[in-house]
Amino acid sequence: MTQDLEQLTSTYAHKGLLIDTNILLLYYVGYVNRDRIVRFKRTRQFLPEEYDLLVDFIQSFATLVTTPNILAEVSNFINQLQEPERSQCYALLAQSTETIQEFYVPSLEVVKQGWGFQKYGLTDCGLVTLAKDKYLVLTDDLKIASYLQNQRVDTVNFNHLRRLSWT
Repeated sequence: MTQDLEQLTSTYAHKGLLIDTNILLLYYVGYVNRDRIVRFKRTRQFLPEEYDLLVDFIQSFATLVTTPNILAEVSNFINQLQEPERSQCYALLAQSTETIQEFYVPSLEVVKQGWGFQKYGLTDCGLVTLAKDKYLVLTDDLKIASYLQNQRVDTVNFNHLRRLSWT
């Protein structure tokens, strides 16, 4: 796994990393308040040290990529935070839109691709449409990670990174 991870990181270091919703949310919440990670219902499955792991991993990539659908989901989850973290996360989200590359994939294109829309939905199927042969996807969703890999989209399951850091 470590060798595969190094190969993927090397291959996509200059191409880009597409970060899925939960992981991007972890980044924003952890950046604003590491202690909030374990107390916020949307990130409590993570530890503050795993935020550090995420930051270290992200730094391996010259380009971070997202979609409007992912940003909308992250924004909706941020809205569930209490103040002052909510406003701070929104400020960070606004700031990051200047540096993260956002690509719009028309919903009609996603639906017509037939990437399992009825099972996985618009945001997740949009990952396939955007990332295939272009970007490495980072997710913590085993179902989506398996689906992406079946569609031959290079994917790293953040849970595997977590396990590697434990050893």
